[in-house]
Amino acid sequence: MAEQNVNNEGANGSEKLTLVVRKPYFGLPTACPICLPAYIYLKFANVRFDVDFNLVYPDSDQIPFAEYGSYVAYNNEKGGVIQCLKNDGIVDLDSNVSLIPDWVSTKAMVESWLAEAVMYELWVDPDGSSAHKIYFSDLPWPIGKLLYLKKVYKVKQLLGISKENCERRKEEIYTRAATAYRALSTKLGEQSFFFEDRPTSLDAEFLGHVLFTLYALPETSSLRSKLLEHANLVNYAESHKLGFIDAAPQSQSDPSSSAPKRGPSSFKSNPKPKPKREKTEEEKKFRRRAKYFLVTQLVAVLVFLSLLGRPDDVDVEIEDGDEGYDYD
Repeated sequence: MAEQNVNNEGANGSEKLTLVVRKPYFGLPTACPICLPAYIYLKFANVRFDVDFNLVYPDSDQIPFAEYGSYVAYNNEKGGVIQCLKNDGIVDLDSNVSLIPDWVSTKAMVESWLAEAVMYELWVDPDGSSAHKIYFSDLPWPIGKLLYLKKVYKVKQLLGISKENCERRKEEIYTRAATAYRALSTKLGEQSFFFEDRPTSLDAEFLGHVLFTLYALPETSSLRSKLLEHANLVNYAESHKLGFIDAAPQSQSDPSSSAPKRGPSSFKSNPKPKPKREKTEEEKKFRRRAKYFLVTQLVAVLVFLSLLGRPDDVDVEIEDGDEGYDYD
């Protein structure tokens, strides 16, 4: 199996697979709802991998990404990190289920209806505290605030939300989420996994969604309330969190750094020095871009604010992002 090959090469001393994600928060290994399924997917595959935290680009669609020697799989390429790892023969948990129509439709429901609901709660719901902690808490307040408003604007466009249809779209999003939870609850029953009594990328995507909803969203969250109506889904998430996430801590870099680091866990008191690995061209390019991050983001924010003054644009009210947004 592909995942066994990854483990064997890592055991022989060559480069291990590294997953680059956003920082941990809320008791989760990464608080990002897009990064968490990729982390869980590798844990399900029993792959030995390191975790690096990137705080340089809080709004980058390249994160999460996986590195394996000279191989790099970005989230904005070929359907995301998990799909890249499958297509390129690195780690594939779906080889025997990907052509089953029921599996395909169930996974599509998780990746569309439930993903939209999380997006709505993070960026459109007035309580923006979770989004701030995950994406912007390491930035100076003005930049974090303006990037938050920029993201709200983009998400409203993506979800097709305007001042005229906001209530209708809200009802549609939550109705679809409730329908998805009912269907998934019925499909799962008392099983440990959705198909063939083993984990697939569907389980990784849904488990990441459930854990994020339970732990990262506030108690007042409407989506969280709808999820809690289905005890078997909550038990499914808590059981796998205990067995796959909490059981064996992964080697991680220090999330307080502004750039990814390689090396032993910070929990080791006297780490042995390691020979410095020569950076790939992708890493050099990624780090060079970090130097210009603040400047380019400020320019983007200024352009964004100038667009807000145009009457024919999608309306994003400044006060929408202020309620419940904690900068302390």
